[in-house]
Amino acid sequence: MTIAEFVHVTRRYGDLVAVDDVTLGIDPGVIVGLLGPNGAGKTTLLSLLQGLRRPTSGRVKMFGGDPSDPRNRRLLGTTPQETALPDTLRVGEVIDYVGGHFADRAPTAELAAEFGLDEVLRRQCGSLSGGQKRRVAVALAFVGRPRLVLLDEPTTGLDVDARRTLWAAIRRQHEAGATVVVTSHYLEEIEALAQRVVVMGEGRVLADDTVASVVGRVGVSRVELTIDDADGVAALPGVVRHQQADGIEVLTVRDADAFIRALVQSGADFRDLAVRGATLEEAFLALTEAAGSAMAHSAPGSPTSSRKDLS
Repeated sequence: MTIAEFVHVTRRYGDLVAVDDVTLGIDPGVIVGLLGPNGAGKTTLLSLLQGLRRPTSGRVKMFGGDPSDPRNRRLLGTTPQETALPDTLRVGEVIDYVGGHFADRAPTAELAAEFGLDEVLRRQCGSLSGGQKRRVAVALAFVGRPRLVLLDEPTTGLDVDARRTLWAAIRRQHEAGATVVVTSHYLEEIEALAQRVVVMGEGRVLADDTVASVVGRVGVSRVELTIDDADGVAALPGVVRHQQADGIEVLTVRDADAFIRALVQSGADFRDLAVRGATLEEAFLALTEAAGSAMAHSAPGSPTSSRKDLS
């Protein structure tokens, strides 16, 4: 039985479409990574699942019922993109206050130890750094021992070490029984956490599978080489993306073998050629850029051709 589901869900804001005919289910016991550029519809999708917004058409269910019914949100934990904590309350007081709304709550000391908050429990929230506030906000999502947790950009503002510490805490909470949906701009975060990846673009689901399957589905490779004619190599057939890094040309290509044949046939003078499989980041960019190109060629005036940044 799915723990949450979207069935042909569309959410419009006037003529603007934030979520466009999305159908997907979330099974218990998994960590789902929700990816997409700004305006892809990720945050709107989460707000629909929380019952904060209603779909224009289609059906959203959580724990078998309407997400807007408070009874169906009792086993839901969330961390929004924006962190808002009462400046004058101590961290421990905030955890106690939020935990008091749940029949089966995690003890404050246990939660603080899990998320590395022991040293700030007696500090006022207003005195915390941005990264510390973010860790408190993520910890609060787990205080009620939820079955489903929605984390919208949970590690924004954290340094690399703090992100990895938080990833470990999220993994432990998942192992304890929580189903987690996480959005992130850090693609290594999704690779580190998620068992399933949903890639969104222009309000639609572009891919829904394991990390390995999403990368394999796109079928792109990364080619690195040194060459004087950078513009010429970027114009070769099959190049999806071109960047420069420390004097090296970095290209994402559809077919590495075909690209190398075209490169040799061009007669260009190149060296230091290296080819490897794509990362999730390269697959993600290939998927979203292909979707953006398709949307750019859609008929003017169609519902999906008028959009704004509704993430």
